Formats: sequence, C-alpha cells, structure tokens
Amino acid sequence: MSRTSSPSADKKYGLARVCKIWKLARSTVYWRKKHTPSLARRGPHPWHSDLEILAAIRTFIAESDFFGEGYRKAHAALRFNGLRTSPRRVLRLMRENNLLAPGRMGQAHGPKAHDGNIKTERINDMWGTDMTTTLTKDEGTASIFFAIDHCSLELVGIHAAKRGTRFEALEPLRQGIVDHFGALAKKVAEGLTIRHDHGSQFVSDTYQKELRFLGIKSSPSFVREPQGNGIAERFVRTLKENLLWIRRFDTVEELRLALLTFKNVYNLKWMIGRHGYKTPAQVRAAQTMPLQKAA
Repeated sequence: MSRTSSPSADKKYGLARVCKIWKLARSTVYWRKKHTPSLARRGPHPWHSDLEILAAIRTFIAESDFFGEGYRKAHAALRFNGLRTSPRRVLRLMRENNLLAPGRMGQAHGPKAHDGNIKTERINDMWGTDMTTTLTKDEGTASIFFAIDHCSLELVGIHAAKRGTRFEALEPLRQGIVDHFGALAKKVAEGLTIRHDHGSQFVSDTYQKELRFLGIKSSPSFVREPQGNGIAERFVRTLKENLLWIRRFDTVEELRLALLTFKNVYNLKWMIGRHGYKTPAQVRAAQTMPLQKAA
C-alpha cells in the first residue's frame, strides 16, 4: 500500500502516512519484514520448472496403457525419458493437481498364520494361480483363470471359459509350460512350484495328477489367509482395474481374446518397482540371456 501512488497527486503514499492512518507502528512493519519466512524455494533452482514436470506427468498418464498409475511409476517414466527430478516432487505435483489414483482404506488384521515370503529371486521357481469371474452380455458369468510368475510378475497364461471347471483351470498352466519349458511332457517342469488356494479346481484329483505328471510341486496357501497367495490376488486387482471394470464383453470368446491381448501388453509394459521398474519381459530377458550365452 505504501508504494501505491495517489491518483490525484501522482505521488506514493509512503510508509509513514499508511501506518498513521492504519494506526500501526512502523517498527512492527519492519519486524514483520525481517521475521516472515520467504515463500521462495530455498537452495539452487531445479533444471525443470513445475510446469514442465507436470506436463510430462500428464503425458505419461495419457499415454499409459494402464489405469491408476502411482507417483513412483510416473517418476520412473520421467527418469527413463531423461527428465530428472525427485519422487517427492512428483508426488507433490500429482497430489496438487488431483492426478493420484484413489486410495483404499485398509482394515485391521489379526495375527498372521505365517511370516514367510512368497517372492522369488529367479523366474520359473514359483508360479501363482487363481480364479476370478466377470459378466458377459449374452452368456452371463464367465470364469477367468491365470498363472503368474512370482519373480518377474510375468503373466505366463490366462484363460476364460463359461464354466470354471478343473479342466479349464489347467489351461493357463499349460500355456506357460509350453511357452517356457517347450512342451507338455513328463517331468518337463521339475523345480517349478505352483502356489494356489484351496479352490475345488486346484485341489481336485485331476489338477494334482497333472502337476505330478509335469514334475511340478503343489504349494497350497493357508486356509483363509489370502496373503499366502498374495501375488496372484494382487494381479486380480490389476486385471479388474485395467480391463474387466472398464470394458464390456458380449461373449466369453470375446473376453478370452481380450485377455490374451492384455497379457501381451501387460508383459511388455507393466513396470515392477522391486526390479528397478523393468517390465516382466525385461526381467525374463535379463535372467535368460546369461543362460543362452553359456549354452
């Protein structure tokens, strides 16, 4: 106000006159100026402005094949594109501009039945399998079975059928065996473990006989402990958020083809935080390359 000019005299009012009219001591004004912290960013100025970072984040979200990408993956994508900044800055910008995916409130759990770790360090050590369902317009409820690698999080097989039988439950497993072990043969997959829950399809005699024939060890999770099959359970959420909840399917066959397409996109583009934001395909390639060179 003291720097404002009078419209009639075209002269600045001055601090003394403003303080006299407002009945405010000038010492108070000087003290406020001295002790009010600056709102400017401290330290060296970053290479990229907030507007540049925000534009890059919006581009990443718009071009992503998935929904609900968090700030960690956004930060990794910016780094891969040569735009260096901190994760906390990306989180702040996404929060201020309502770009964060909606979170879910957790619930208190009782004591765990186990304290083990189902993550593996090598591919093809353990696969997880599970089932979910969705609705089709013309044929009603459809069952979806899948198998996922516990190391790379690669979707090794996925299948949809009208009826969720034990025979349909074997289809994604067979897809993975053919792709990564070469054929469906006796003891071809020795060393592989399958983690599953106590669903009737997975504990059936037919399913267990197939596992023994292929040389696969069966590893059922604890009863009423879904975290024992947590990797497969988490993938169900990913599948629903990125496909089942956003698309409508007329027939089970249309759903089956869409699942196979999603499998390819997921394996090539889904980023995994614990592997340095590599994709499942990149993790598999990194682990199989030394074996190919040795051969």
